[in-house]
Amino acid sequence: MGEKSLRKRKGEDAGREDGRSTQSHEAQTTNLQKQAKPPRSPPPRGAHPPVGLISGICMIVGTIIGSGIFVSPKSVLGNIGAVGPCLTIWAACGILATLGALCFAELGTMITKSGGEYPYLMEAFGPIPAFLFSWTSLLVTKPSSFAIICLSFAEYASAPFYPGCDPPQVVIKCLAAAAIVVITIVNSLSVKLGSYLQNFLTAAKMIIVTIIIVSGIVLLAQGKTENFKDSFKDSTISVSSISLAFYNGLWAYDGWNQLNYITEELKNPYRNLPLSIIIGIPLVTVCYVLINISYFTVMTSTELLQSQAVAVTFGDRVLYPASWIVPLFVAFSTIGSANGTCFTAGRLVYVAGREGHMLKVLSYISVKRLTPAPAIIFYGAIAIIYIIPGDINTLINYFSFAVWIFYGLTVLALIVMRFTRKELKRPIRIPIIIPVIVTLVSVLLVLAPIITAPELAYLYCVLFILSGLIFYVLFVHFKFNWPQKISKPITMHLQMLLEVVPAEEVTE
Repeated sequence: MGEKSLRKRKGEDAGREDGRSTQSHEAQTTNLQKQAKPPRSPPPRGAHPPVGLISGICMIVGTIIGSGIFVSPKSVLGNIGAVGPCLTIWAACGILATLGALCFAELGTMITKSGGEYPYLMEAFGPIPAFLFSWTSLLVTKPSSFAIICLSFAEYASAPFYPGCDPPQVVIKCLAAAAIVVITIVNSLSVKLGSYLQNFLTAAKMIIVTIIIVSGIVLLAQGKTENFKDSFKDSTISVSSISLAFYNGLWAYDGWNQLNYITEELKNPYRNLPLSIIIGIPLVTVCYVLINISYFTVMTSTELLQSQAVAVTFGDRVLYPASWIVPLFVAFSTIGSANGTCFTAGRLVYVAGREGHMLKVLSYISVKRLTPAPAIIFYGAIAIIYIIPGDINTLINYFSFAVWIFYGLTVLALIVMRFTRKELKRPIRIPIIIPVIVTLVSVLLVLAPIITAPELAYLYCVLFILSGLIFYVLFVHFKFNWPQKISKPITMHLQMLLEVVPAEEVTE
């Protein structure tokens, strides 16, 4: 048959010493399911690579479009102050996300490893920046975002059962925890099942997107354009306001790089990775702009800023008595975003464990299902912990700028490797001006909230990131192995319960 789904990790160090590229020794590396061409004979059960072009587009669209565009587009409007600049910012954010994703497309086809930013930082700058990225992502940004998305789902899913009042917090938290457990189980059992679920939920959320867009077009055709007159009047345009508006808009686009976390599981990544990006992100951009236009057809700027859930307000005014459709499909949207986040972030945990930056057991793979089950379960468990406190949205906001620190650092890695790793094969080679622009914008996005609204919380965030150096020195550099010894009983139980083994022991 064709290429093996999983290969033993051998010759990696020799490849580095001989100066061979990452791609040359990648072919000998144990990976998750992947296959560049269809096999000549039918593949065995479970060996079929499930993530093709359509699934890749659905992964991008499904992960980006979550609760943000339906619940709080007022954050962009609040910073910029007028309809015209607001729509311009939404379009510009989509362009920037596309440029960033194109940078990641070159990186993903040059270094065909799962784990998103992690292997790129490792290759360009060495293990310390890569470890700090995994430290921050695994313990804060990704699990807390997963928790917030599931909490949003729980609020919308429970709202119909408590008409006229807010659902009890215990109900919301239990439902969110249940959602995390279900998503974790699904993605641990099967890559195909998680991919198919993502496709279904993406289709469901596109239904509500279509309903809102079509309703807005109909209203515009009926002449409801009064809110677009003098659309640039009363705008508050300044460097700080534009920066913060971009900051909030790009948060709604977060997820544009998610496909790079599962590069090893893509069919023909050299073709499908860039195509998924070129199709998926512009599609999201068009949807976001049209959805905002639809909102402004029925709400003035003041009314939109006063709305707690913009999509619900839109549904109450336009779709009544079928307004119940909106919270239902927003629930589908949020759970789809949560599923996409779990599907991709679990691979980051797996890669960090494989490189020795996390517990070894997190790099184990299910023999039958070929999924990084321990890594996904670990990710889900951390997310459940974040549900226990009260409102952690403030924590997410303070740590969100850390995401752009690593985005900027990763794109800078692309520029650096143009000069330091010229031998690497680049199936996609973008103009150098694109990563330069993205790097400069990343610097602006990191500094903007600190300069315009300085708070100690940003200092605490930076200190947390740097505290990862202590763990790196102790457990990676000096190789203190007592955590591995303590985790041995857990590892043995997981091996029996989940039928998982070290990746290098899995062969076809």
